[in-house]
Amino acid sequence: QVQLVESGGGLVQAGGSLRLSCASSSIIFSINSMGWYRQAPGKQRELVATLTSTRTTNYADSVKGRFAISRDNAKNTVYLQMNSLKPEDTAVYYCNTAPRSLYGWGQGTQVTVSS
Repeated sequence: QVQLVESGGGLVQAGGSLRLSCASSSIIFSINSMGWYRQAPGKQRELVATLTSTRTTNYADSVKGRFAISRDNAKNTVYLQMNSLKPEDTAVYYCNTAPRSLYGWGQGTQVTVSS
């Protein structure tokens, strides 16, 4: 069974930073296009950052210039560096393939930004 494990969330004040991590023992991230998604209460899950196998990145307008997606092939881990966080970034964050999620969702990691 394919597993995606997200970590690194927490409570942070507006303007702060967090770095999220996503690991998997069964998906090789370097040969897949991976993405970070988020789902805020009462809203649909949205894709906020994508990293292709050739390291091309793409971001939702709402996070452009503040978030950065990266990958460590040796650790088979995908990261999301989040800077200048805003209360509207509060959500559960998930990783999966992108732009289509091909695998089951992990438990996600909660990010809460206080004003």
